[in-house]
Amino acid sequence: MSHKIKTITVAGARVFLGLIFLVFGLNFFFQFLPTPPQTGGAAESFTTGLFLSGYFFPFLKAIEIVLAIALLTGAFVPLALVVLMPISINIFMFHVFLTDNPLMSVAILVLHIYVSWAYRDYYKPLLKPKAFASV
Repeated sequence: MSHKIKTITVAGARVFLGLIFLVFGLNFFFQFLPTPPQTGGAAESFTTGLFLSGYFFPFLKAIEIVLAIALLTGAFVPLALVVLMPISINIFMFHVFLTDNPLMSVAILVLHIYVSWAYRDYYKPLLKPKAFASV
């Protein structure tokens, strides 16, 4: 794959991932998309518990919006990807284990892994077994 095509592909995946998090983050606050009905059982109990905490979803969705803007603008992309990864994994796990439609969550995780892989050189210093501060 040529460098130009790869750059366009990575940028497209980054923007698409950012749009997903931005739309669903904003939808929490403004409800412009219909909320799919809960299928009951564990998914509903889990979601209800998080809503009842009072803080979890507003905090989560605010983080998603801020980091989505980072992805869309190209600012702090490696940091945004690191912070969003546990969110993407939890979205994936929730839909795989607690619902009957994991398709969107698979797409989110695949996009996230693809864009993270493209930015892998930025993570190399984080993966050193020992780091010494030069203060």
